Amino acid sequence: MSTKNRDYFFDNYKALLIVLVVVGHFIEPCYDNNVFLSGLKWMIFSFHMPAFIFISGYFSKREISFGKLVQKLVIPYFVYELIYYFLYVFIIHKETGLYFARPKFSLWYIMALFFWRLVTPYLKKIPGHIFIAVTAGLLVGMTELDNFFSIPRILVFFPFFLAGYHFERDWFEKIKEKAGRLLAVFSLYLGGCLALVLTFRVHLTPKIFYGRYSYEEMDTGYGEGILVRLACYGVSFLAVFLISTIISRKPHGYSRLGQRTMPIYLFHGLVYSVLSATPLLESVSEIWQGILLIVFCLTLSWLLSMDGPNRFVTKVSSFPVPSFFGDGSGKNSGHFTGKSAGFGRKIKKGLSA
Repeated sequence: MSTKNRDYFFDNYKALLIVLVVVGHFIEPCYDNNVFLSGLKWMIFSFHMPAFIFISGYFSKREISFGKLVQKLVIPYFVYELIYYFLYVFIIHKETGLYFARPKFSLWYIMALFFWRLVTPYLKKIPGHIFIAVTAGLLVGMTELDNFFSIPRILVFFPFFLAGYHFERDWFEKIKEKAGRLLAVFSLYLGGCLALVLTFRVHLTPKIFYGRYSYEEMDTGYGEGILVRLACYGVSFLAVFLISTIISRKPHGYSRLGQRTMPIYLFHGLVYSVLSATPLLESVSEIWQGILLIVFCLTLSWLLSMDGPNRFVTKVSSFPVPSFFGDGSGKNSGHFTGKSAGFGRKIKKGLSA
């Protein structure tokens, strides 16, 4: 895509989101150590994955062949699972198995994206399909599926993908014009959610936004769990739109991060896995240490957006597929990789988002 026609709004939004993904993971072992990191954790997880998934849906409007889905998502998933397996077993000596049905670290997103892209062309024909998706996201919290095929996350986050799928670009500008009104709505809604928490005396952690835990695992009953998840849907959707009003529409030096989210997404997890096997991250307790950790995350994100990591993920997503999977020369895709504006913006430009 030429720079003249490129929509830097999405590049800049994705740049923010991928940095928050990195920071959110690296503060996981220590966010309870001080108020600053705890508040940052809540803020990040309230909207960063819903926003990523929303943008993925936006760039998934064109249907592509099953063969192209296999090439761009299934094959990379197996390759990255193998990489994580070898890292766990031979580098950090973590006890694990080659469980392809249970994605390691954040590879669940690739599996989820395959499902969403595969199912949406059929589901969209059903009246009320977003309501159906929300209902499924609420009901899955009553089950104990754990991480099997990432089913809980696939269902919980599916409404964000569908919402992005139906969203139009100019709607972001209309929302920006009403930023003040949206902020007021967000504040009132957040206040209502806090009142709900106090009324039912629900013990909450940032895990309510993870999407993978059952209501029982979060120590809530079914009724309370459904209300909390509904509140999370509202907070996340409002935050996605509210943040969009402050995202620059112009090119910046950091825009490259948003154009190359997949290498950052993949390789930061390898670095995190190594560091989390040591006491280093858990020992971050002072605010100044937390700030240094954030600076490290920013630096790591920039390094992983360079040509080497980007070329690797581009090659992995370009492996030829067996002919029995069908045509592998589709015209579109969905959410992560190197040279395109969105992982699915135009397949010939690469995988991105």
